[in-house]
Amino acid sequence: MLEGIDDIDWPALTHAYGPAGDIPALLRAAGSPDAARRDPALDELNSSLCHQGSIYPATAAAVPFIARLALEGPGDRLRLMWLLHGAAEGSGPEYREVRRAVAVALPSLLGLAADEDPAVRRAMVWTVAVCEDASLPLLPLLRARLAEERDAEVRADLVTALGLLDVSPETGAARARALLSAPEPPVRRAAATDLLRTAPLPLPPDLVEAALDAHRAAPTDETHHPWPDSYRPLMDRLMDDPDAALRAVTRGLPLAWELTEVWRDRESDVLPWLAAAAVDAPDLCRVATVAAALAGGGPAPWLASHLASDDPSVRVAATLVAVRLRVPGAIALVLRLMDELPEESATLRLTPVSSPGAVVTVTVEVFGAAAEPVVRRIADRPRTEWVDALRDFPALAAGRVDELVRLLPASAGVLAALGPAAGPGAARALRVRAEAGDLAAALALARVTGEERPALEVVQALPDALARRTAAVEVAAELGPRAAQLLPLVEERLKAPGLESRADAAAAIWRVTGRTHDTAPVVAAQLARRSHADRPYYGHQPHLGALRALTAMRLLPAAARTAVEHIAFSPRRVVSSPLCDGTPHPDLAARELARGLLALTG
Repeated sequence: MLEGIDDIDWPALTHAYGPAGDIPALLRAAGSPDAARRDPALDELNSSLCHQGSIYPATAAAVPFIARLALEGPGDRLRLMWLLHGAAEGSGPEYREVRRAVAVALPSLLGLAADEDPAVRRAMVWTVAVCEDASLPLLPLLRARLAEERDAEVRADLVTALGLLDVSPETGAARARALLSAPEPPVRRAAATDLLRTAPLPLPPDLVEAALDAHRAAPTDETHHPWPDSYRPLMDRLMDDPDAALRAVTRGLPLAWELTEVWRDRESDVLPWLAAAAVDAPDLCRVATVAAALAGGGPAPWLASHLASDDPSVRVAATLVAVRLRVPGAIALVLRLMDELPEESATLRLTPVSSPGAVVTVTVEVFGAAAEPVVRRIADRPRTEWVDALRDFPALAAGRVDELVRLLPASAGVLAALGPAAGPGAARALRVRAEAGDLAAALALARVTGEERPALEVVQALPDALARRTAAVEVAAELGPRAAQLLPLVEERLKAPGLESRADAAAAIWRVTGRTHDTAPVVAAQLARRSHADRPYYGHQPHLGALRALTAMRLLPAAARTAVEHIAFSPRRVVSSPLCDGTPHPDLAARELARGLLALTG
């Protein structure tokens, strides 16, 4: 069964853990009739040859022996087929060689397409499919098996494999259309999914309905599917067409959040569905993020049960939604929350990435001057979590300077916003912190007294060169010409490997010198870099920073115009964020900045 295994120089090959000299013994153990020997060997083979999707030189050499074990071995045929499938779809420099080895082994395994175990039959179909073009000679087998197969899930897999491999699109489409009326829901689902994969956009409504009907009758989790990259899971394909995706939402599929993550201006469409599905604080934070894009102002009776919840996190999150939606009485709800749940409203993190106390500070962000009753409550009971809300209420902040000093370093931004009105006591406290190396305090001191030297000294005193350069960029961006002596450090940052870091440095140099001829192109280059026109940026802050910098310069270099126009007018999200913390989607700010920059520069 394993003839020729000793003819291979296994120690000269490698697997996930180094030289592959142990593979022959593992293969022999995998062929043992004793499950106590066989099972651990299969585990080791899988980990060594297909480690977390990676394949190695030893993988290709082992494939013929794994195939023989699957065909002639004493057991665990399914696990061996999974191992072959994993090898064929693995990634790494050797993937072509490994896939070729699996394709060469497939003809000897054709009998497994009729194995008595449906799971083995499915694994065989998957393995044929992931070999892609190398499996084209096996198309007649797949067609014959579709005619004979009686298991619904195996038939569905055969439909998918044929759709992916068939060299005649017309024949494949005709077969799939005929199967839309098959008696088995999984087969109908597979046929509709295959037709949608190649259908033009916008997706045909009748085909979308057929797919949704079949999915409802035979739901499936496609998070981890066994197919090659050319396959498009049903939910992914529906997301290519916002109207089709919305139709799926109305049919009960949980795609509301994903729809508004992919497409712009769909918030009002998905809000009712997100609201209806909300059961906990993270769910309500998603509603709050969506609500931030809407004008709001109307009642939200569905919030009543959440606002009365015994769970403090749900109640706080529901109040956040009320604020984002600007429901009548939202400010009163916040005041009541501050009275009845003072600690929770200040310290609860509604999600792992949420800021504590956000419901209070967001009230000020949303309602502005109308939120003064909330800000007065903050001024009466200042806390680090809420103190930033005082920035835009200088009269209230000026009356609480002693408390703000006590809340340093959290209150540095508020004292900076007060400027000279913060007074000598705040200046002394900020100077003490600046002398101890607190950069935020030093920058606040520059606002309060006009002294830039403490901030410059904090930068120069940093022990690490990278930290000095990074801090120099921050200080130069804040102080402008007063940070001129830091220019050598900032200009060193222009050599940073990251384009974002270079763009930040260029923007800081402009703020110090006013030069645009050598700074605007660097910022534009960072902004112009896009992964794909239909895929959003990740790590959105650098892109927002670049847009703000060019707006401040009142320049739009030609190199960035296409990217800025894309950000301004794409129907898809262009900036993405993994956060679901109740904050506005960063794409909203990106679009507004891009449109403003275009209007400014013509």
